[in-house]
Amino acid sequence: MVNSRFAVAIHILALIAANPFKQLTSEFIAGSVNTNPVVIRRLTSLLKKSGILTSRVGVPGPTLKKAPSEISLMEIYKAVQNKEELFVIHEKPNPDCPVGRQIQSALDVTFLEVQKAMENELASKSLQDVMNHLVEK
Repeated sequence: MVNSRFAVAIHILALIAANPFKQLTSEFIAGSVNTNPVVIRRLTSLLKKSGILTSRVGVPGPTLKKAPSEISLMEIYKAVQNKEELFVIHEKPNPDCPVGRQIQSALDVTFLEVQKAMENELASKSLQDVMNHLVEK
């Protein structure tokens, strides 16, 4: 199931992209996200492993490896989400119930189609698309 890692990762990347000449520390980013710096370091580590971010030894703060318009939301999603399915059926439905016995197979096709549609939509959107909706107030 989708958790907040995906949204927090987008937040981190948007903050870095919006401040290209600042060396943003995990503490600074954590202040913007309103979370613990350890959470930020874990997510930035995943984003580095996936090739979205880079960092240099002795220089605080990561930088984007590509322009925001070249980073798809699907790329971010894959970097930080567990590899499990988006939808999880409840465990151990009653096998003696006609619905319980068939619910998994009945939902598998629908859930797979919905997940594929979501992935296609995320692949068509970029970090820049998200940033275009950020407005200073």
